[in-house]
Parts: sequence; C-alpha cells; structure tokens
Amino acid sequence: MPYEMRVLRPEEWDTWYDGLELAFGGAPESPEERELYRSLTEPERSLAVWDGGDWVGSASAFSFRLTVPGGAVVPAAGVTMVGVAPTHRRRGILTSLMRRQLDDIRAGGEPLAVLTASEPEIYGRFGYGVGTYALSVDIDTTRVRLNLPPGTDGIRLRLVDPEKVLPECERVYAALTSRRAGMPVRQPGWERQGLLDPPGERGGGSPLKCVLAEGADGEVLGYVRYQVKPNWDLDGSAGIVDVRDLDAVDPAAYAALWRYVFEIDLTWQVRAHKRPMDDPLRHLVTDIRRCRPRARDSLHLRLVDLPAALTARTYDSPVDVVFEVADAFCPWNEGRWRLTGGAAGAAGAVCVRTEDPADLALSVRELGSAYLGGVALSSLAEAGRVTELRPGALAEASRAFRGELAPWLPHQF
Repeated sequence: MPYEMRVLRPEEWDTWYDGLELAFGGAPESPEERELYRSLTEPERSLAVWDGGDWVGSASAFSFRLTVPGGAVVPAAGVTMVGVAPTHRRRGILTSLMRRQLDDIRAGGEPLAVLTASEPEIYGRFGYGVGTYALSVDIDTTRVRLNLPPGTDGIRLRLVDPEKVLPECERVYAALTSRRAGMPVRQPGWERQGLLDPPGERGGGSPLKCVLAEGADGEVLGYVRYQVKPNWDLDGSAGIVDVRDLDAVDPAAYAALWRYVFEIDLTWQVRAHKRPMDDPLRHLVTDIRRCRPRARDSLHLRLVDLPAALTARTYDSPVDVVFEVADAFCPWNEGRWRLTGGAAGAAGAVCVRTEDPADLALSVRELGSAYLGGVALSSLAEAGRVTELRPGALAEASRAFRGELAPWLPHQF
C-alpha cells in the first residue's frame, strides 16, 4: 500500500474526523455529537492512512467489556470509525486497516472484535458474522392495547430531568447486563450517549424527556427516555412518541412504562428501535401485527482468539465437538479445535487443538454468528454454511450454543 498508515496523533483528531464525515456522505455531525466522540476516541487505538498530508482512511476501536452467555464479561474491541476517502476506494486501504487492526487486537489480548456495520456485506470477508439482531416497532396505539401484569398499578411514575437522574438510569442498565449476552458493560463516558439531544436534529420533536418507574419503597426499577413529535392532520392530533431507551428490572415497572408512552395525550403512534428480538413487549400487546415488527442486523462479531473466546462463555448443555475451522484472514484460528464443556453453571469449557476427526466444518464467521446464542448453528447449516461430518454433532452443538434470552446490543457505537 503506497500510503502511510500510523496511529492517530491527538492533534490530528479534527482532520481525521472530518475525513470520516466525508466518507459517510459529507454531512457534518452536530457539535454535541462531535464533542462526545472526541472524548470517547482512544487515539492509541485509532489508525489513520495518509496520502501525503491528506486523510484517506481510518479505523478505530473502543475498549469494551461485553457480556457473554453465562454472564461473564469479556474484553472486546469495539471496532468503529472505519472509512476510506471516496477518491481512494478499491486500493486495498480497508483490507490493510483490517489486517493491522486485528493484529493489534490479538496482541492486546482481546478475544473478540465487534462492530455495527453501515453496510453489512463489507465485513464478512474479514471474518465477522452477525451475532445479534434488533427489533423495531411502529405501534398504532389507537388499535393496540396492553395486557398488564399484576402490580402494574402499584408502580409510581415520575417525569424528571434526564440529566439529573442519569446515575439512577445507569444502575438499572448495569443490573440488566448480566441477564443478556451482547450488552456492553458501560465504560466511563458512554452513559452520555443516551443523553445526546442536539436541537438541530429533533426534526420538530420535543427535547429529550425521561420518566422513572419506582416501587413502593421508592427504589428506581426502570426508566424510559423519549421524545414527542407533535403532528396534526384533518382528523385532529396525530403525534408520535419516539422511544429512545426503555429498561426495567421488574415486569410491572416495564409494563407501566410502556403504558405511559402508549397514553401520552395527542399522540397515536409509538416508535421504538434497537429492541431485543424477544422483547417482552411482544407478549404485552393485544395485536402484534399492528406493531409492524421488523428485524435488522445489529452487532457483528469476530472471534480473534478462538480458544479464548469459546472458553470464556458457558454452554446450555454438555458439548464435546470437534470443529474444522476455516479462517483465511486470521490463520492462527484455522484448523481443528475440540470444544468440551458442561451445562451452564458447570465447570468452564475447554477448547484445544486436536488431530481427531472433525465433527462440524465451518468458518470463523459462522462461529461468530453463533457465539452469543442468538443464531443457531442448525439454522446456518440449513443455509449451507455449516457441514455436519458426524451424525448428531450439529444438534449437540446447536443446543449447547443457544442462549436463554436473545442477545442484545442496546446502542450503536
């Protein structure tokens, strides 16, 4: 590659970020969002490619800690800010960035790399598989009602300043991370992302609002952050409620918060994105069809250190399977690996190289998809992406990898 690739110097951040904005269409971000990501950027983990004095490419990573099945928290590189100048496409710059970055991640001892993709087809060739999906709903609240669990009426709701109750909201979020794989344990500074509310990007909507759900003893059990977009047509009010975040540690508090957003005056529509695929809301609504549920890819995951990653999580049932793994981009993962482990809660799993005959053949991309328990190896086999070499091995491995709850990435990065 006839260009200079090196670690970002802090004084180059503005030029570097300007280049990223150009790569993503050229529309400048709000000053508020720009300053947030300036504070979150880790220059020592950020790569820049220069053609003379001109920015032509970049890739960065955040130092994340990701919950995996069984509740363990595993170091993971949150790959981000990947872009190439439109004048320098098809010249190997992206491949060189991915090569350097994965080598650095491995050297740093992180077994996983994760990202959210602007274009999903890009990252499969570098070994990333779709590990989580997200649910979006667009609910007609004039036609949909809620079946509320016992205790809902005992929940107290308070409309509060989102900034002032941020610590309480973060405690709720932290309590949820051990329940679902895929959730980042938030590092300092990331709590600010949930408060981003640039006035120029409200699109006619209200400032960000927050409601707390409290139990009888005043304990905060949940919260919702949302915006209301007033609207009127010939039939009258037609406002929209955009739910940004809604989290709760208690079913009654969860239901009370949804009832609140359903019943906001002068609105008839509730929209929510980036919800877990098995969101309990699906079982509260009276008509799922009129919620217009839609799914899309969310977290893409790559095993950087295959044995370390597979031994970091627990398994839903006993497993003893030999994988024949293909990984052309990170060849240290290639070959045969025997994974043995007990059911969840038992002693940890073991993953070692072996010369034994393979039971399943697949690429590291399929293991990345199945890793968090949201994508079944059996489903990948139906698509021709996993080959069973020993009868019964596919069912055994697919059962073991599944998770109790669908994995979930609550926010972009």
